[in-house]
Amino acid sequence: MLDLLIIGAGLTGLTAALRAVEAGLRVKVIAKGMGSLYWATGAIDVLGYLGVEERAVASPWERMAELDAGHPYQILGEARVRNAIDWFQERIEPSGLGYRSVDTRNLLTPSPAGAWRPTYLTPAGQRAGAATDDRPMVVVGFQGMRDFFPHLVARNLSAQGQVVRAALLPWSVLSEQRDRNNAQLAECVDDIHTQQRLVDALKLVVKPGERVGLPAILGRDAHAQALAHLQQGLKADVFEIPTLPPSAPGIRLATALRHALEQRGVRVEIGMEAIGFHAEDGVIQWVETETSARPLRHRAHAFLLATGGVLGGGFNSNPAGRFWETVFDLPLTVPQDRRQWFRPLFLDARGQPAFHGGVAVNAALQPVDATGDAVYANLWAAGALLAHADPILERSLEGVAIASGVTAAEAICSRDAATIQAG
Repeated sequence: MLDLLIIGAGLTGLTAALRAVEAGLRVKVIAKGMGSLYWATGAIDVLGYLGVEERAVASPWERMAELDAGHPYQILGEARVRNAIDWFQERIEPSGLGYRSVDTRNLLTPSPAGAWRPTYLTPAGQRAGAATDDRPMVVVGFQGMRDFFPHLVARNLSAQGQVVRAALLPWSVLSEQRDRNNAQLAECVDDIHTQQRLVDALKLVVKPGERVGLPAILGRDAHAQALAHLQQGLKADVFEIPTLPPSAPGIRLATALRHALEQRGVRVEIGMEAIGFHAEDGVIQWVETETSARPLRHRAHAFLLATGGVLGGGFNSNPAGRFWETVFDLPLTVPQDRRQWFRPLFLDARGQPAFHGGVAVNAALQPVDATGDAVYANLWAAGALLAHADPILERSLEGVAIASGVTAAEAICSRDAATIQAG
């Protein structure tokens, strides 16, 4: 029998699984899909914006105390958030992706639209694009490439004071096949011959003293080698600019975490949609997933819900005004009145109430009801489904995922061993 079943294979679920298996628990991860990392930038945002302020937060740690009292960071406390981020950075180091922070401050790097986006842990492939670097840059795209527009990126960066220009290379530098998305193009760049063609083509475009911005397709499995090859061949700093999904940097991070889990014997089972559960006397006995024949029951001593919020599919709603959590039907802080889910302006600076609500938890990250009592004795929750935060608006999605995932795993591990064994 499992010690811990984690429902959700995004950054939260994978991080929590790694922390729990390190502590000696028998862990399995099940999920409906691959998780949101495949759509993310690959960077780790801790806190980029606060309230309705337009200026990015310079240091997450200096502003964290200003968040609402119910925010996950306030529940966890700064020390636990810091420890979780430090733990993550150490564990991801063997992947070669080179995640680093700049002291205790956010780093501004270009977004897919050419805005400066604040991030805390930046992979090596994105750091040379920092706004603090006053060297000129050339943003290079490929003719006919979907979802990356170098002239738009350059124009918007230029409007913010960056010395930048745009250039285009032929598609054939990357592939002879036209129908390729970003993840497939990254696989093409894993090939050493493609890397050399790219170096040769860029030499005709890059001017001395320029740093080179490319769409984030510089290898999927051989990213570090591809980045080094380009920088050595051009004798210039090269950086990736995140593209619209699918995201090669996000896929690299997800792959690194899954490999780390596989090495420790943890199974990550995709295509397992949780459709029901059974509890007795306030203790969950099993969760069942849909199969082609009959539902499959997964038994464990403890359960961690990491299915994400509205955008991750962890919540659902209907036109009648019901808003619910999809696995355990946990109480939500979202109003059960559809007229209160959204503000009149789609891009309201305060965000939308539907994205700010979620599962309320106690200090141990166990879901609680309106009276503050734990709903189930052996259930924890973490990640974007937690209440009183809007991680996308705040640019805190990855920070909340890592900090709450690690903390929840540690809370489960610290329970009395006899309680775990008794179930």
